[in-house]
Amino acid sequence: MSGASVQAVVAAGGAEVSRLMDRVEQRMAQLAASHGALLARHAGETITAGGKRLRPLLVCLAAGVPAPEREGLVRAAVAVELIHGATLVHDDVLDGASLRRGRPTVVAAAGRGLATATGDLLFSRAFAELAAGGSVQAVRVLSRASSELATGELMQRADAWRAGVGIERYLERCRLKTAVLFKAACELGALEGGDWVGALGEFGERIGVAFQILDDVLDVSGPPERTGKPRGADLLDGTVTLPLILARGSDQELAALDLRTVRTPELAAGVCERIAATGALTAAKQRALELVREAKLALPELGDRHRAALELVADGVVERYA
Repeated sequence: MSGASVQAVVAAGGAEVSRLMDRVEQRMAQLAASHGALLARHAGETITAGGKRLRPLLVCLAAGVPAPEREGLVRAAVAVELIHGATLVHDDVLDGASLRRGRPTVVAAAGRGLATATGDLLFSRAFAELAAGGSVQAVRVLSRASSELATGELMQRADAWRAGVGIERYLERCRLKTAVLFKAACELGALEGGDWVGALGEFGERIGVAFQILDDVLDVSGPPERTGKPRGADLLDGTVTLPLILARGSDQELAALDLRTVRTPELAAGVCERIAATGALTAAKQRALELVREAKLALPELGDRHRAALELVADGVVERYA
């Protein structure tokens, strides 16, 4: 989501949501500074580079509009964002990534050991934060999501450079790697709000899969100044995404391509051009748009203001690729 669309969502949620998000920021800043100067610096940089706070925003909105200004809701929103930050740090360690949103990664700036410790710290603080709220069910929700995130990462590693990855396996990987945290955010908010836990969790999962598909489209279409990483970074990592899967169905050269031969940004950019020429990017976007439509249609019987705020989030997932 763009900054403007996030502001529109917060405005739709009203002053209560704005206050909650301010409290989330304050709490994360406190946590980042509480573990010694070295770890605090890298944890703090990870937190401040955390994007538009989409996941904690989902926690707040799923609780209802106006959202209840309870301490447990702030803790849940903080915990979700800390888990998100931890996964980014660990992903960068595994990928050896040098940039994240145009900024040096922790692993590039401080090395593998300190980056791993930073990610571990963020994970542990997330569960400590949530457990302090006293909800066993909330801890179970985040624990399940964390386990599935790890499973998704293992699946991605197993699928690296594999020509035979199909659409259904790709979608399951999107669910595990990305969508389960969107789902958990909505479930945690709904637990605090007291209703619609299952239905709002399904909404979160659908828009999470759409988010990942569109992220993979953006990796192919670029440009680097927008993504903060080289065009075709997924290709260089051997990650098989929906645009490539679809393009291979209509381009024999791409179907025969061994991703291990794509070793430089220049080669990756050339493959991206070939993928784009097949129309695969448009087809992948359509798949994501359909998921967003399904998510909005399946929302439960919420109040008009509650529904409108959540629909704005769903539209925002699509808006960043317009």
